Amino acid sequence: MDLQVLRSFQAVAEGMTVTEAAAAAHITQPALSRALNRLESEVGAELLQRAGRVLRLTPAGRVFKEYVDAVLDSYDRGRRAVAEVVDPDAGVVSLAFLHTLGTWLVPRLVTGFRQRFAAVRFELHQADENGLAQHLLDATADLIITGRDPGHPLITWRRLLVEPLWLAVPARHRLAQRRRVRLAEVAEEQFIVLKPGYGLRSVTETLCRQAGFSPLVGFEGEEVETLRGLVASGLGVSLIPAAPDATTDPETNPDLPVRYLRLTDVQAVRDIGIAWPASRTLPPASRRFMDHALNTAAQP
Repeated sequence: MDLQVLRSFQAVAEGMTVTEAAAAAHITQPALSRALNRLESEVGAELLQRAGRVLRLTPAGRVFKEYVDAVLDSYDRGRRAVAEVVDPDAGVVSLAFLHTLGTWLVPRLVTGFRQRFAAVRFELHQADENGLAQHLLDATADLIITGRDPGHPLITWRRLLVEPLWLAVPARHRLAQRRRVRLAEVAEEQFIVLKPGYGLRSVTETLCRQAGFSPLVGFEGEEVETLRGLVASGLGVSLIPAAPDATTDPETNPDLPVRYLRLTDVQAVRDIGIAWPASRTLPPASRRFMDHALNTAAQP
């Protein structure tokens, strides 16, 4: 049983045809079919069944694939670790992060790091809070940048910075010309929020409770840019970070479709932190990036 056969089995199990998997492995289709048959003989069970033009996993195949995925992931991480020992200035940083941080923090951190380690490559993943923790637990990422401590015994978390949140209102909103408001002043308005499971949703609900009300949810989305667009259309208000190029002074640019107001009755901020697996040694490149993030994230 060699690794290439396992990779081909994995590819077919994930939807490739045998012809496509054979081409990817640079062998003929009959040769791959024979290899998959030998694999089934070694395992002692039928792993794949034909359904039309493709093969589908049998119940035994689904169980076996979980272990194949783990074997291949472990082997690939081992090769990566060896490569980084041989060339410590290269390597790959596998990083997962919140969607909202992909417009400002992650690009800034990656750019600063690449100025020192230009040969390092990045594997980037985006997810919500729960998905980020799973990336670490599944070993599909070495590091995550997230809005809260996952609170898991197998994950270590450190704060990078505290990000301000603003009340975003449409340009024609009754409060749009103000710079400071109380959150309680919009208690009767519709809120545009992220779906449950996102850290910013939890922060919004907590701040509204502190202001004495439960938010009336009118729209739920999966990205802050979507929330921003809905606010601009006049569909409600939202507690979000300011856009990277936005001004919080309505007199500076009166044509902006969204105005950002500072809240005075609650502390409208959220933690941004970096986390890594507590029980796994980080590859050198990922360790260097983690140190870089801890040392520079809070800098303007």
